[in-house]
Amino acid sequence: MNNPKVAIIDYEMCNLFSVNHACLRVGIDPVITRDPAEIKAADAVILPGVGAFGDAMENLKKFDLIPALEQAAAAKPFMGICLGLQLLFSGSCEFGEHEGLGFIGGNVDKFPNELNEKRIKVPQVGWNRIAFSPDEPIFDGIPNESFFYFVHSYYVKPLNQTEVLTSTDYEGINYCSAAKKGNITAFQFHPEKSGDMGLRIYKNWKKLILSGGC
Repeated sequence: MNNPKVAIIDYEMCNLFSVNHACLRVGIDPVITRDPAEIKAADAVILPGVGAFGDAMENLKKFDLIPALEQAAAAKPFMGICLGLQLLFSGSCEFGEHEGLGFIGGNVDKFPNELNEKRIKVPQVGWNRIAFSPDEPIFDGIPNESFFYFVHSYYVKPLNQTEVLTSTDYEGINYCSAAKKGNITAFQFHPEKSGDMGLRIYKNWKKLILSGGC
């Protein structure tokens, strides 16, 4: 298996082109799908996403994708990106209270508009640094404090701090910008829009798929 097959989940709230292109660039064989059989047959799964949390959960339910995602997250390498990260958590306060997939304990909260009497620009749009442990294989060859591309107004707050994979400071708020639990590795930033460093993440993830790791 030189080119692992990866299912990119299409629930009509996804930036599919960029993720698909990044996979092709590093020798991953992507299939854009919402077919449970294709998801089950894939070697790994990517849950991307843009938009509102509640709408996304409704679409996952409408397309009956939640059982397939539960099985995939328990059995194979599983990547979440942006909204795809947030959906993995217990719930979100975005435009009301919404229940998430619950694969990772914790909730999704909004950046405040003001902190210590200082106005904060929300959403965060642009490049920011990530800090991570040097022994994480997903970041092999990536210098700590490298820049990645972000677009978001909400951020995740894991209950278990051991599941924080990276942290980022935005306007004095230090938050979890990537999380890891079991087979799941998920990013608030967009590796597929982050140049060579982002492609390195996809390359490292491919190695983990081929090795049977996560």
